Amino acid sequence: MLIADAQVHIWGANTPQRPWPARQKAHREVPISAGELLREMDAAGVHRVVIVPPSWEGDRNDLALAAAGANPERFAVMGRLDAEAPHARGQVAGWRKQPGMLGMRFTFHRPGLVEPLAEGRVDWLWGEAEKHGVPVMVLVPHSLAHLIDRVAERHPGLKLVMDHCGLVAGKDEEAFRDLDKLLALAKRPNIAAKASCLPAFSSDTYPYRKLHPYIRRVYDAFGPRRVFWGTDLSRLPCSYREGITLYTEEIPWLTTQDKEWIMGRGVCEWLGWKR
Repeated sequence: MLIADAQVHIWGANTPQRPWPARQKAHREVPISAGELLREMDAAGVHRVVIVPPSWEGDRNDLALAAAGANPERFAVMGRLDAEAPHARGQVAGWRKQPGMLGMRFTFHRPGLVEPLAEGRVDWLWGEAEKHGVPVMVLVPHSLAHLIDRVAERHPGLKLVMDHCGLVAGKDEEAFRDLDKLLALAKRPNIAAKASCLPAFSSDTYPYRKLHPYIRRVYDAFGPRRVFWGTDLSRLPCSYREGITLYTEEIPWLTTQDKEWIMGRGVCEWLGWKR
């Protein structure tokens, strides 16, 4: 079975030569390099990783693309774009021509990041991405899920992925209280749910039985072909291997075929990463 992690960050240190914008702190003090990630993958049994450049580095993809260029069978990239930059529109047509680049990823979940989505300042992006076959991952809280619903309705050819199942803060009932707003998006066949980093939103410990009912609701709504496993490894509160076995061994109602789709086949086919 192909094991493909739908989200892991790698990043470099904040230095005068490579400064970060004043957005947020990194998940870890010491960055995760491509080499360290490969070692973690090999130890856990992960075949592929979709590298998602983190927001704290700014809108840059250099390290991710270098990793994918050096290890094209192991890494691919959902890159960042400053959609409000003067020349952003002109970059979409050739986006997937960059070696290792599969699509784009945007974070609309914090003050300063929410406004471009909520105020319609990036509305031009959706049509351009649809036109040029660029899939998009978005981190959007449940409270703004209706905005993604509108995007999906207007652009049925645009493939969208809701990161972390729309979770952005809290634990257990607090984190999942508005999950129905995510589930309502399942009616759009061009929206998928990334079941990434879910243990970070639970006060439980492995095997995270408090999460199982929520995972079941997402599974029932989207189906196994539109639910993508991922870890967001840099803030995963369990081992990488446990992040896998949570789905492959601890959830009895997942069939072998379900696991094949959720654990890697689904995200690779959705993003066009050839196996």
